[in-house]
Amino acid sequence: MAKIHPQAFLSSASSSSFSNYIAPTKEIFTIWMKSLISNSKGCTVFDSNGKIIYRIDNYEQKYSDEVYLMDLRGDVLFTILRKKLRLFGRWEGYKSNGSKMEQEKPWFKVRKPCRILKGDPPCQVTVGWNKDRPDCYRIEGLAGKSACKIVDKAGRLVAEVKQKHSSSGVVLGDDVLSLVVEPNTDHSLIMGLVVVHGLINHTL
Repeated sequence: MAKIHPQAFLSSASSSSFSNYIAPTKEIFTIWMKSLISNSKGCTVFDSNGKIIYRIDNYEQKYSDEVYLMDLRGDVLFTILRKKLRLFGRWEGYKSNGSKMEQEKPWFKVRKPCRILKGDPPCQVTVGWNKDRPDCYRIEGLAGKSACKIVDKAGRLVAEVKQKHSSSGVVLGDDVLSLVVEPNTDHSLIMGLVVVHGLINHTL
């Protein structure tokens, strides 16, 4: 069997030292749709060097209304809440510091269009608190429940999730994904949006 990542389990000390979520170059992450905790639902995210950057552990509950995006040590980076509405699905992401949310207003909002619309319309994303000049993105589903791409309001690709292949071309399975993030993009935010996409499609 091909390995999920060739250096998947490096020391926690080197993994936890990662603190910069924006890079000037394109970054590639591996998303393993498995929790680090036995019998738990969630996922584990590795960077291109095999260091664990993010984790989600929902324990025995899948498709939860409250999900925490954490670093390797378990410190919460984002708290993601699902708001229950009749016709529209909406998720809000709050920046966190350790285990508590830093502010009352959400850092990002994801709105899923009404189910009665034809086809699979993209989810609408707004980021920031400035109502007059918010950053706007779209999450567009691709083939398969987990695959998607994130584009900005001009239609430029910001990030893409797809099934991962090994360097020799071997498909690693439906539960191993590749996340490519374009330069100068906050990949903690992108990972938060990928988590929402997973919740919408019941893969988390």
